[in-house]
Amino acid sequence: MNPNEVLRISWEAIVKNKVRSLLTMLGIIIGVAAVIIMIAISSGTEATIKDQITSLGSNLIFISANFSRNGPQTGGSSGGLVYSDATAISEKIANIKGVIVEQGTTETVKVGNVSLSDIAVLGSTPDFLTVRELTVASGTFFTQEQNDNKTRVAVLGYSLAQSLFGTSDPIGQSVLVGSTRLTVIGVLAKKGTVGDVDYDARLYTPLSVVLKYYTPSMFARFLGQQVRTIYVQVADPTKMTATIQQINLLLLERHKLTAATADFKITTQEDIITTQESTTAAFRSLLAWVAGVSLIVGGIGIMNIMLVSVTERTREIGLRQSLGATPNDVRWQFLSEALLMSLVGGGVGILIGVGGSYLFSAFGGMRTVIVPSSILLAFFSAAAVGAFFGFYPANQAAQLDPIDALRHE
Repeated sequence: MNPNEVLRISWEAIVKNKVRSLLTMLGIIIGVAAVIIMIAISSGTEATIKDQITSLGSNLIFISANFSRNGPQTGGSSGGLVYSDATAISEKIANIKGVIVEQGTTETVKVGNVSLSDIAVLGSTPDFLTVRELTVASGTFFTQEQNDNKTRVAVLGYSLAQSLFGTSDPIGQSVLVGSTRLTVIGVLAKKGTVGDVDYDARLYTPLSVVLKYYTPSMFARFLGQQVRTIYVQVADPTKMTATIQQINLLLLERHKLTAATADFKITTQEDIITTQESTTAAFRSLLAWVAGVSLIVGGIGIMNIMLVSVTERTREIGLRQSLGATPNDVRWQFLSEALLMSLVGGGVGILIGVGGSYLFSAFGGMRTVIVPSSILLAFFSAAAVGAFFGFYPANQAAQLDPIDALRHE
């Protein structure tokens, strides 16, 4: 039988029972759409995490305090990372472009009649601009001397400056941050939101100012000399491994510890990204398998309907065979019906999956990234399901005896 004729007859059989065919394809449609949307969600999550990590800067080394259940390990004299460790790294290690320590809080910021609540106030060190790859639009950034002297100065993010001062020049003016008045010495150039951090909506001030004026108790201020993380930017990324080894030896010497009892750990951006990618890849595979169950259910639905169709059309099969159709012709006729339903369902599922991914991103508050390979995977999986689950009914139809089929009521 001519392939075009087979497809025409199969399509006519599908269209003849529109509602039943649509319900049969529904499992395939849901399965294909679910695969595309689930993979888009997990890929979006992975991309968001990567953006958050890379937004911290480039060529970074993270030195973190190594906490046990009872707090920082205290095998050495320091009992964890301290602020002076950052200074030592900056002064004694080669291939260092910048070193920063950060301490954040939130405060109400007032200028005249303008009052903004819950503004992020970030205390850091002078290398902040270098490490975070930011630039000053007007004025200056605070210096090491101002940090050492606890000078009450502030640098405003781009949008925060506009919210507080409008079109006026904020340089030299004062802002009330909590109960402490700071003098504005600079405004950062516009950077926007990277990851989940809005750099333009924050107020920046020396780390010493945050520790002195915005740390709630004497005990907390004392602990403020201990830091959770030191950020180090290397000048030459090709020497990253050697730089890490030098930092490790320096801190072990300062803390009077051995590698086995180190109260810190050193990682890089690539380490964190690789770990996150492996986690999200496993999550993505799980979601894909869960969504794939819908395809299997859809395939079972196709097999069920095709078996019913064979029973309903037994006399038609017998008549075709008596007019010269071979068992192979009959087999291909019913198999093509199953394939057509799978492919049409797969096509509709792709449209719903892609559209659903965009809608989920727009209204669901979660980033999605459509992966082209997931579309191909879902579509060809739908075709494979149709062929697999359609073969048995098609084979049953092909094996019918023409005489018994013509006698069938």
